[in-house]
Amino acid sequence: MEFCPGNIYYIYNEGNNRQPIFHTAEDYLTFLRMVRKLIVPFSELIAYSLMPNDFHFMLNTDLRCTPKIRQGRLLLDPITNGIRKLLSGYARIFNARYNQTGSVFRQKTKSKNLSEIILKSQNSSYNPNPYFNCFHYIHQNPLKAKLVTKLEDWEFSSFKDYARLRNGTLCNQDLAVNYCSFQPDCFLNYSYSMIPEEIIIQLR
Repeated sequence: MEFCPGNIYYIYNEGNNRQPIFHTAEDYLTFLRMVRKLIVPFSELIAYSLMPNDFHFMLNTDLRCTPKIRQGRLLLDPITNGIRKLLSGYARIFNARYNQTGSVFRQKTKSKNLSEIILKSQNSSYNPNPYFNCFHYIHQNPLKAKLVTKLEDWEFSSFKDYARLRNGTLCNQDLAVNYCSFQPDCFLNYSYSMIPEEIIIQLR
């Protein structure tokens, strides 16, 4: 996994063997505090969703991810290193909190460069907007997983911030306007629109 400046990425990981990675509200909040400390200083988070056994991020990269950090024999960009520290640090807290051992997350975090999809689709008759689709796909996850009956009821995503139900500061909403066609007046209607299956496959 390597991140280059000037791109938007979809990032996803889940519990090892799909086991839960969050049990309580404090677990979710611990993870988000670590995201603010380890990921946000090196990128702009556009959207996120945390669910009982997985998490989803959409983030924009800039020149802050250019300098390399040495980890043993590896040279990592700051975002890759931040994700590494996020998962390993949270796993230590989680295992200590629940008196368990072993892997908490799947070994490899998946990332998809949405900007590359934009470039590849420019000469195609099918020209989706992966930024718009990913933005809403991330927010729809709790509803599709039947964790809630209304997206407004899920506390652990950026949905409530964009719906103006909370004044969160973790996400850069200006980037959502520029790249994801975010408009406060239309957000709820778009959020309940179904994302086509081919878009979901494209994001995986």
